[in-house]
Amino acid sequence: MLKELNQVIDYIEEHLTEDLSLEEISQFAGVSDYHFRKIFFYLSGMTLTEYIKNRRLSEASMDLLHGEKVTDVAFKYGYQSLDGFTRAFKKWSGFLPSDVIKKGISKSFPKLSFVITVKGGINMEFRIVEMPAFNLAGVSKRVPMQFEGVNNEIVKLAQSITQEQREEMHALKNIEPYEIVNASYEADFNFLKEEGYLTHLIGVLTTETKISDKLDVVPVNACTWAVFPNEGPFPSTLQETMAKTYSEWLPSSDYEVINAPSFSFTKMDKERKDYAYSEVWIPVQKKNTQK
Repeated sequence: MLKELNQVIDYIEEHLTEDLSLEEISQFAGVSDYHFRKIFFYLSGMTLTEYIKNRRLSEASMDLLHGEKVTDVAFKYGYQSLDGFTRAFKKWSGFLPSDVIKKGISKSFPKLSFVITVKGGINMEFRIVEMPAFNLAGVSKRVPMQFEGVNNEIVKLAQSITQEQREEMHALKNIEPYEIVNASYEADFNFLKEEGYLTHLIGVLTTETKISDKLDVVPVNACTWAVFPNEGPFPSTLQETMAKTYSEWLPSSDYEVINAPSFSFTKMDKERKDYAYSEVWIPVQKKNTQK
């Protein structure tokens, strides 16, 4: 995984002045676009969009320092207007592009390089589960892509579930984990726009095929799942588990993620405030060592 991630960084570097395709970028990593963005975010601490923007503005700063015209640099790095470039550059650096030329000041953001750092020898608890084909049945909505904090559109989706829908979901759930889950899939390819969206579904896993039109249905093929249980303050423990799954476990494991919905569920503790048991389910397959 680290080799592929560094190949992605090299690819981005070679195409900073061109339109970057997420499809091509995720092919280098060998995982779906959505999973790649999660891996990148949890390893680097920033979104792929932010990284590319930072690198482009850093290279623009160097070009200005070397005497290139502001207008030429703006269009070189994909900005449609001089005003748009000036605003973005000032927000990023704290000074105007013209200051680089007049005063010789600049700011840089170096190219990333991924390495594994082993910290503290703490084991991550996980189990591998083989699952038959099933349907995700529930309510779904296109929501803004967001890896941290509370996604208000998902909160609204949860609040929109009717009693009738809730009763049908509970009647349908018939395979592990027998819980109401949150699943994410179908992320936008146009990741360079800040308004990237994905489909979020709140529902259940079922092998039933007779499902009313009150619920959305997503078929999932039989595959292997890596399951990460966690317990503690909510939502911080769940978010920390997700971060470690993508930044520590996945790059060093014998598994790689595949293009299928990932999901999680949470059971709040009735005795302790803001305390919960959660599980994160990631679709995986054994790595092909012949790659």
